[in-house]
Formats: sequence, structure tokens, C-alpha cells
Amino acid sequence: MGERLRGKVAIVAGAGSIGPGWGNGKATATIFARQGAKVICADINRDAAEETAAIIQNEGGQAFAVEADVTKAEAVADLIGRALGRYGRIDILDNNVGIVEVGGVVDLPEEVWDRVFKVNLTGAFLAMKHVIPVMQRQFEETGEGGSIINISSIASIGHIGVPYASYSATKAALNQLTRATAVQYAPQNIRVNAILPGLMKTPMVEHSAGLTQAYGEGDVAAMWAMRDAQVPMGHMGEAWDVAYAALFLASDEARYVTGIELVVDGGVTLKYG
Repeated sequence: MGERLRGKVAIVAGAGSIGPGWGNGKATATIFARQGAKVICADINRDAAEETAAIIQNEGGQAFAVEADVTKAEAVADLIGRALGRYGRIDILDNNVGIVEVGGVVDLPEEVWDRVFKVNLTGAFLAMKHVIPVMQRQFEETGEGGSIINISSIASIGHIGVPYASYSATKAALNQLTRATAVQYAPQNIRVNAILPGLMKTPMVEHSAGLTQAYGEGDVAAMWAMRDAQVPMGHMGEAWDVAYAALFLASDEARYVTGIELVVDGGVTLKYG
């Protein structure tokens, strides 16, 4: 076990995985625990949250699972209350909840547009709304605030070859929400940063039928090959790449880092020019 987050309490929202393998939230929760954090594994899917918590516990770490729909204020308030009831503080919030729908503005039904905004943007807003007062109290009592990490996407700053109107719009808004929140709460030592993953090989991508179809043949293997070919490094990233970026931003090593957009993409955005 490592020491980089020793003594810290972390909430990972979206800590489960939609299918077998490692999603960003699942990997992040596990890395946080391996570095000494006590982790609250929150997910709308209870079984998925419990699977991640069990992995951590079986490795000798501390974690518990909470079923939570972060698009609902009462569910977020309950999540924060349970975290405080168990551990008494919250040092890290990792907002990893997100969905993707393929389609441009003409193609997307209005209800799909609204749902993507609810999950990708309102969920992060509500989580920060309820966590920041906790971190403010910690600052008043001890001088320690906290670290908030919002998982955005390179789709927020450029086109990656697939029509992502709702997804791109929510992630761009999340970037600006991150900046605005970082400035407002910096005096209380609450750091707010974003991670912008690129083309990642995760269960969420694999289970997106719309995405596989958008890459041509509706075939997962063909999609993986096409995505690999888009990356200057020659291959997609993995959930662990996002998790290690989150570990840095969560740790005291990043104590003077706030309001940034940390791109983790193997060089894809270098081609945006």
C-alpha cells in the first residue's frame, strides 16, 4: 500500500463499471485506496459499487459502497451524510459519472439532450454543491480544504470524429464550471480541477452501441482498431491512465494546482491545431 493519500477520505461518484473490466471510476477508487485513502464507492448501480468496494477491501483497504443517483439532490445529500457518518470528513471528490449519446443537434431527441445534461453536468454540480460546505468547514477548523476532480473529455475542446453534440456540450460546460468554482473557493484551499481523457478503452465505450455504429461497422473490434489509429502514440488509453492523473490531483503533490484541464490523450489533441 502507498502513502500518497494516507489519512484522506475520498468519494468517487461513478465508482462502478458498466461491464467487465476497469472503468475510470472503478480504477480511480482502487488507486485511491491503494494509496491509503478511505473510499466511498458511489454508483447508481449498487452491485457495481459493491464490486469495487469488495476489490478494495480484499486488498486490505478501507471502502464502503453507496447506491446513489447523483442527479437527485436528496440522494447526493444522503451520500455526503453517510460519508461523514462513517469517516467524519471528506478530502477528495472525484466526479466520474457520465453517459454518452451519439448524434448531432438535428438527430438528438430533446429528452436525450436533457438526460445527458442531467447526468453529466447536474450530477457534478450537485456533488460539488453538497461537498464544498464540508470542505469549507474543514478549512475553518484545520486550514485544510479539499480536492475536487471533474472528469471531462477532450470532446469538450475539439472534434474527435463522431457527432457528440450533447456530450461535447456538457463536458465543455463542465470545464467552465470547474474554472469558475476553482477561482471562487481557492481562498479556502479547495482545489477544483478537470481531467480530459482522450480515446479510452473502457467498458462504457464498449457498451455504447451508438458509438460502435458511428465508427462504421457496428463492430467493437473494428471500433477499437479505428480508435487506436487516431492516437499519435498508436493506442488508446486505459482507465488506469485516468486514475493516476486523478491520484496526482487528489494528492498534496498538487497543492498549488487548481483550475486546470489535465489532458490524458496520447497526443490526440495535438492534432486539433
